[in-house]
This record gives sequence, structure tokens and C-alpha cells, in this order.
Amino acid sequence: TLMVSTGSAIAQAALLVSFPVAAAIIGSVVSVLRPPGPKLTSAVQHFAAGVVLAALAGEILPDLRHEGNLGWAVAGFAGGTAVMLTLGAIGRKLESKPQDATASVVPLGLIIAVGIDLLLDGLLVGVSSTLGSKQGLIITIALTIEILFIGLSVTTSLNQTGLSRRRSVVISSSLGLTTALGAIVGAALLAGASSAILATVLAFGAAALLYLVVEELLTEAHEHVETTLLGAMFFVGFLTIYILGEL
Repeated sequence: TLMVSTGSAIAQAALLVSFPVAAAIIGSVVSVLRPPGPKLTSAVQHFAAGVVLAALAGEILPDLRHEGNLGWAVAGFAGGTAVMLTLGAIGRKLESKPQDATASVVPLGLIIAVGIDLLLDGLLVGVSSTLGSKQGLIITIALTIEILFIGLSVTTSLNQTGLSRRRSVVISSSLGLTTALGAIVGAALLAGASSAILATVLAFGAAALLYLVVEELLTEAHEHVETTLLGAMFFVGFLTIYILGEL
């Protein structure tokens, strides 16, 4: 029945999303205890970009094509693109404003933008929990690696605003909980939903992840001096998810 399938989807979503939430906390703590150097940060960014792109190409996009809901998928993808471009524009505008280096002010713009991003990631986990164990696991692995990096970078950014290490960790770790909120709410609302609605939400999430790879992970990764090894990490990440999908 619908109630049973909904309860099962929520339970699976709660289990899956525990890994990204833990990754956010771990990334936050590592960032203040032993912050990674530029090369390691770039390597993680390359690897995460390959992982997320492989999940898109191997799991999410093929599912959308096979469902046969092209119109709904296009609408969802367009909506996701519009949301992410808007968030990106808002973020650039906030970053362009002069900041007082001595002020320990919580950067609300950064927190809101990251919170929305993590909420969308959680929603994708919730949707994947209604599709099947394989899709849910692959998408969760990709998002866990992505959110580990987000935990690292957000905590570092918060420290640079003048906040204490403890407050930075608490805020960054708390943001990880928005992923759990998105996953559980998504599973509750979308369990038993029509294929058209699932296609729309999946396409929306795919656009958000594609934006993350192209406009954030790879852009920031290339801010450092590029090497053959760093470039290879992208393909290692892609192959890792591709092989896991086949296994």
C-alpha cells in the first residue's frame, strides 16, 4: 500500500542521508584541526567533480531518458538551471560587497546559499530512495563526497570571516542537517508519485548537480596550478562511480 511504500522510502532515505550528514561534520572538523593544503583541496575537488558527473551520466540522466517524460524532464531541468544561476548571481553579488576584516559577523548569504544547495542534494537522495537500492546507493556515494568537500570549504570560509573555530564547525555541521531534511521530506512526498513528477524532480536535481560540477568544483579546482596528477583525479572519480554502478 501507499503507506507501507512511503514508510519504507522514508526509512531508506534516512539511512542513506546519514552518510552525507556525517561527511559534512567530518569535513567541518578536519577543516579546523588539519586544514588541507591547496594541492590536496584541488585533488578532492577534481575527484568529487568526476564522481558527481559519473552519477549524473550513469544513473540520473539514463533514468530520465528511459522514463519517456521528455517534457516534464525539460521543465525540471530548466527550473533547476534557473534556480542555480540565480543563487550563483546572488552569491557573486554578496561576495563583491566590501567586508570588514575585523568583524566576526555570520555571513548569512553564504549560509543561505549552501543551505539551499544541501537541501536540494537531500531532495535528490529522497527521490533516489524511491527508485531502487542501486540508484540510491550510487547517488548517495556521489553526494557524500561532494558534501565532504562542502564541509571543508564552508568551514574555512567561515573562519576567514573572523568566527571562532568552534562556531564555524557548529554552523557548518548544522548545515549538513538540511540534507537530511531534504531527503526525508522528499521521500515522504514523492513515494508513490507519478513518473512525470519523479522525472521533473530528478531533472531539477540533475541541473543543480551539473551546475555544481561546472561552476563550482572545477572552477575552484583550476584556481590552483594544474598538474597531470590533479587532472587525473577527475577521471579516477568518474571511473570509481562507473565501476561501482556496474558491480
